[in-house]
Amino acid sequence: MGASSSTEQSSPRSQEQQQEESLAASTASLPVLRAAFSKLSQPNSTTPVTSLQEAFSVNISGFASESLPVPDEFPQLVQHLGPSVVSLFFTTSDGDSDWVDFLKRYNRCCARMPVAQSLNMLYRLYSAACREAGFGCNLEFDSDEDDGGKVGGSFGSNELLMFLWMCWIMMQCRRISMRINGEKDVLVLPDVKPLILSAMVSCGVVGDDEGIWNCNVLGFEKSISVQKLQTWVLTTAPGLVQSLSHYVREKLQDCMASEENADASLLASDSSSMGTHNNFILTRGGAWAISLTLRSALSEELLGVSFVGMGIENLLYRSSVHGKGLSRFWSNVEGYNGSLIILLSAKSADAHESDPSAGRWVIGILTEQGFENKDTYFGRTGYLYAIDPIFHVRSPSGKEQNFMYCHLHSTRLYEPRPKPVGLAFGGTLGNERIFLDEDFARVTVRHHVVDKTYQTGSLIPNQGFLSAEASILEVEVWGFGGERAKEQQNAYKKRETLFSEQRRKVDLKNFANWEDSPEKLMMDMMSDPNKVRREDR
Repeated sequence: MGASSSTEQSSPRSQEQQQEESLAASTASLPVLRAAFSKLSQPNSTTPVTSLQEAFSVNISGFASESLPVPDEFPQLVQHLGPSVVSLFFTTSDGDSDWVDFLKRYNRCCARMPVAQSLNMLYRLYSAACREAGFGCNLEFDSDEDDGGKVGGSFGSNELLMFLWMCWIMMQCRRISMRINGEKDVLVLPDVKPLILSAMVSCGVVGDDEGIWNCNVLGFEKSISVQKLQTWVLTTAPGLVQSLSHYVREKLQDCMASEENADASLLASDSSSMGTHNNFILTRGGAWAISLTLRSALSEELLGVSFVGMGIENLLYRSSVHGKGLSRFWSNVEGYNGSLIILLSAKSADAHESDPSAGRWVIGILTEQGFENKDTYFGRTGYLYAIDPIFHVRSPSGKEQNFMYCHLHSTRLYEPRPKPVGLAFGGTLGNERIFLDEDFARVTVRHHVVDKTYQTGSLIPNQGFLSAEASILEVEVWGFGGERAKEQQNAYKKRETLFSEQRRKVDLKNFANWEDSPEKLMMDMMSDPNKVRREDR
């Protein structure tokens, strides 16, 4: 009884420690946090990282951008990002803390919490970094606590650009620390213009999306209120709210590891040159935008793509390389059973010829399984994306399951009601949401009212209620099923090649004597079925 009584009467500090450890263990490994705390609590140690300021610092010598110019204030904002994280979430009143206090501060910004609260902390971090950098922002807070009070104010286009790039840098902090070395290395920032236009259109700053091809994104005089931007984040880019917790976890893990045992797997996965520019439809900015809409392992893989750029190892099909048409497409994707991203670039039929950029748009489809040659719809789930010039995501609605359709020519000699030959997503047969013809020459995009599989909303600018036709410029298919999916596809192709060779082989012994063959007997009977035949003895 004495033992049970002492167990029940544990100290309040012990109960608090158990509660904080349980909360922290749901988001990170406790041994990692203990090792980080041990190094950060010894200021006179010989470890590479000796303080929180050093642990959360971001050292980048220069910036470049894929499209939009980098604001003059942005380098100063990034320089004060780490100190702002420490001052907001890891500073105590007396300047000293123990293990429990460290866990409290960690859980303050990394524990599971409502999405609105996580987004408010991002707003506070951005405001604090701007203030430390020496310039203000238009955000207002009615409370000093990050988990309470309301946030007011607005974001201008220039501020929204820096806010999005700040979130991307926090999500890439580990890759940056491993790949950016020396004064010559310049960090190439992704193209976030489609995301900014998406926020502007969704929040009502831009009323008509017909002229968004040539608009000056940073020239909008109107601002987006914080409340409207929060709605856009929750519906279009929910992954942004994880950038702060991702940043803190990665930084604490980095300060635990020494430079000698850096994550070799991460370096191997990012073996291509950092920030490479290429002519693929799937750009670094597009990959990051898609990753913000997902909560699967594919999100982390696309996040890595947004840092290093696309490589040809994941490219299954490209129309300019492998040839246009459904048959060429099928010969490259057949047998691949894994996550796929299909992207197509097209130009509207009513686009002005004088402006080569006007009327061009890019849409994408994400599936979690391979293609099948069927005359009916198939698939388990999928997403539709407007990629460029404006970004939107259309998630599954849950009402119908018409996710994918891929039908080549049928082997039947006669069909009373032939099915459409082509590639389609959403809608129904004859009224597909997206339909690519057999030659991959034209694409038809219909209004969302004909589709109950994906959520409502336009996929191309100024779409309208009528079906829109466009000329296809390029089609790409990227496979993200890993090495296993590629090995299975190679084995499938080898097996199909073997079967085709066997079918082409002819056994001449079976056709040596035509007179004795059953085929000749059937031909004779069909020519004159009433002829009396006598068996030769």
